[in-house]
Amino acid sequence: MHARSVAAAAIDGVTGELVQSRLTPSYDHIAGWLRGLPGPVAVAYEAGPTGFGLFRYLTAAGIRCEVVAPSKLQKPAGDRIKTDAKDAIHLARLLRLDEVTAVAIPGVEQEAVRDLVRAREDCRGDLMRARHRLSKLLLRHGIVYCGGAAWTGKHDAWLRREALPQLGSPVTRLAFDSGYESVLATKARRDRLDEQIEQIAADSEFTPLVQRLGCLRGISTLTGLALAVEIGDWHRFTGGTIATFVGLVPSEYSSGQLRAQGSITKTGNGHARRLLVEAAWHHRARYRIGKTMRDRWNLAPAAARIRGDEGNHRLHQRWVRFIERRKRHTVANVAIARELAGWCWSLAVMDD
Repeated sequence: MHARSVAAAAIDGVTGELVQSRLTPSYDHIAGWLRGLPGPVAVAYEAGPTGFGLFRYLTAAGIRCEVVAPSKLQKPAGDRIKTDAKDAIHLARLLRLDEVTAVAIPGVEQEAVRDLVRAREDCRGDLMRARHRLSKLLLRHGIVYCGGAAWTGKHDAWLRREALPQLGSPVTRLAFDSGYESVLATKARRDRLDEQIEQIAADSEFTPLVQRLGCLRGISTLTGLALAVEIGDWHRFTGGTIATFVGLVPSEYSSGQLRAQGSITKTGNGHARRLLVEAAWHHRARYRIGKTMRDRWNLAPAAARIRGDEGNHRLHQRWVRFIERRKRHTVANVAIARELAGWCWSLAVMDD
């Protein structure tokens, strides 16, 4: 599947006859070609930037369709020639043998919310880059802020009242105005997205799940909703396999008596992995039940509150043991994030 072309191949399950064609990305054209084949027909295509529109269209038309995970496809190690036509034939053969691993298809509402959450993540990155450009412009002219934390109200007043007058050239001031305007516009866009995400999290099909996940430290409304829409159906995992899906388990190269483990695999959903790693840092500080945590607990069922409290105690105790062992903090935090994924799973599959 490409944006402007589709390579198709079909294998007759009885005679083994191979049929190949070059199609347009039009769903009607693809469905029409499939209807011309002797049925019943099963279809597979690789997950990619073309999304799940074809899957939904064919499923609605009564045609079995599988969206295949490209990283799970079996490919001959000695095959060094790759073309769309050969890939289509290979997919057809694997589907005929039922040797394909299908990805979980998100619902329309889930995919829409996921796009919104990822737009907010992109906005966060844009804001960070805009702030860096502005601060480095001042640094090149020897202007450095030393009044505490940056990008606060006090820092903003310093930028306008002290930093800007120190720029002697009018042209440099124009560059400063451009960078400062970019920071304000991006920040306003991020705040609008945050407000919309808060509204969705408070009144949608994901609200009960977000409220249960919020019983854990580091899982805010934004993080809870993002985990909910990124992972989707939590019941397809267990407490041990959820960490594999987000790529938080160690890589391993073992053979015979040799067993060697390396860094984490970083496979699967990178968005969820980043959220879990960031949330794990919150469990390093001493565990105290403050107003923010109590407000979240008031929205969740009693069983979720008890489970969340157990998880918070357990994860902080693990942090303490890592610190006593002088474990490198980045390595320890990844281990905490791996266990945090399991605690999130236990809350996600809990009955309301």
